[in-house]
Amino acid sequence: MIRFRLLILTLFSFSLKIAIAAEIDDAWIAYQNKDYKGAISKFRTLAEQGDVKAQFMTAAMYHTGLGVIQDYKVAAYWYQLAATKGDLAAQFILGGLFDEGKGVIQDYKEAVRWYRIAALKGDREAQNNLGRMYGNGQGVLQDYIRAHMWFNIAAVGGDKDSVKIRDIAASKMTAQQIEQAQRMARECMASNYTKCD
Repeated sequence: MIRFRLLILTLFSFSLKIAIAAEIDDAWIAYQNKDYKGAISKFRTLAEQGDVKAQFMTAAMYHTGLGVIQDYKVAAYWYQLAATKGDLAAQFILGGLFDEGKGVIQDYKEAVRWYRIAALKGDREAQNNLGRMYGNGQGVLQDYIRAHMWFNIAAVGGDKDSVKIRDIAASKMTAQQIEQAQRMARECMASNYTKCD
């Protein structure tokens, strides 16, 4: 009897996943056809059911005003839901909203928290922004060593802006501090971002 219930539950779950996948495909088709009102309606319905991709797209459409009146507060709400479920892009963008105070009260500590989460997953822009936060002392104590470390990591990953900013940070540091920052960056990358503090 238990096996039968598990089988029924598994089949129901699988059928639900197929139905949601078909619905998300419909939402993407509407979006690609520039039917933004139709797309947001479909994405939002799926977002309310907990679909992470749909939560991100709902947030993005409110963020940019596609198919809806632009509303940073609503965008922040949906980004937060997607970010807490692990969506990398949502984590980075949510950091930016807290950094700029769009749709949320400006909170540099919260911006650093979300940038760090995304940076530790390898997001170069988040690494760059985290370096900037350390360099400016926003949400964290000003720390040119950590700023240089994050700019260096982003630069190694291909972020060209980070090279210039890293060099500006280096101009405010001693040779020993630069050496320490470079060592920390190597350790961070070698550990696959598990030893970055």
